[in-house]
Amino acid sequence: MKKRVLILLSLAISLSAVSQKLKGSDTLLPLIQKEAENYMKKGKGSVSVTGGGSGVGIAALSEGSTDIAMASRKIKFDEKLKLQGQKKTPVEKIIAYDALAVIVNPSNKVSNLTREQLEGIFTGKITNWKQVGGADMKIVVYCRETSSGTYEFFKESVLKNKNYMAAALSMPATGAIIQSVSQTPGAIGYVGHAYVNGKIKTINVSYDGGKNYVSPTYQNAKSKKYPVVRPLLLYYTKDKEAAVKGFINYIMSAEGQKTVKEIGYIDVL
Repeated sequence: MKKRVLILLSLAISLSAVSQKLKGSDTLLPLIQKEAENYMKKGKGSVSVTGGGSGVGIAALSEGSTDIAMASRKIKFDEKLKLQGQKKTPVEKIIAYDALAVIVNPSNKVSNLTREQLEGIFTGKITNWKQVGGADMKIVVYCRETSSGTYEFFKESVLKNKNYMAAALSMPATGAIIQSVSQTPGAIGYVGHAYVNGKIKTINVSYDGGKNYVSPTYQNAKSKKYPVVRPLLLYYTKDKEAAVKGFINYIMSAEGQKTVKEIGYIDVL
């Protein structure tokens, strides 16, 4: 009887060691959900995945309510300091790259925009599509909420850290931006490459003043021709390394990276 209890206890400890929670970036959500599904099919352990935004994930890591934070931006200095103040050492792992796509309604005739024009649109200096070669139609700007890593990366890379216009419509998730842009003729927004579908149109972007316009495709992102590419990251704390490395190693394996590509992101292999 004692032996049986010990075996069951040992099994329970073993199972709890491979059960892990991931929280954060909505950009990473479809990828990590698929990776978790494939991982669990192999019987390697239990993995639960929820979104909420990069900032939410990193805060949860600090609070101890998640094992791994999913992020579409780098950890901030104050977030790192908070973890270090708790005697926790954050570890960063790049698992994929993403071509951040600027999207408009399919009826929009505008196909090319420079970084400067995008800055003007999202900061409110350009308010009508006729100002960038389109129809006489008001521009309706959609963006992610402030806790989103996508919001912050776009602000840093495209707006050069200038503030979004006050009238920008903040969306709680990427799917909401897709839906809103697909239903609004004058709309513009931005989404991770994996979310691009036939309901919206992607814009070719120029970072050299209009000399070269590049579309947000896998090939252009992989070759670094497309200018708006960012790393997709997982963060965990050093003390949890043994518990999380199995799942992270799986994502970084050839099989895991094949899933990265299938979902619509850029593999790191």
